[in-house]
Amino acid sequence: MIPVDIPDILRRNQLGRTYSISELAEEFAVTTRTLRFYEDKGILSPERKGTARVYAERDRVRLRLALRGKRLGFSLDDCREIIELYDPIPGNKVRQLKRLQEKIAEHREVLLGKRADIDATLANMNEIALLCQQHLDDMQSHTPRSRNS
Repeated sequence: MIPVDIPDILRRNQLGRTYSISELAEEFAVTTRTLRFYEDKGILSPERKGTARVYAERDRVRLRLALRGKRLGFSLDDCREIIELYDPIPGNKVRQLKRLQEKIAEHREVLLGKRADIDATLANMNEIALLCQQHLDDMQSHTPRSRNS
């Protein structure tokens, strides 16, 4: 996730604008169930008007950051942790950037391990495919051909 100053985003956008659950779901191409799940995970905190959820610009920004983090492979808990560091407390930005660096390093190690596993699997598959082809070639060279072929 790329660090973003949430208060700055809020100043640049329509501060008083609110969104329904269906508006956010459509804008971000997610289901309303996803938004309710993100609410349960503490990423979104809409107000309630009766039974309707009313999302503020803050929720919209948090959703955008969480979805970006998910695309990068971070867990929702990691996304929430990083997003929550955006409180306007002096020194929090440094803490947030350091934590983000730690999370990136951790995730990078996981991905490098997966890439090594994938490379090893592909090498094994290539070896097996070559052995299969050699076996087929041996079988075909020992099979008498019919006159019509």
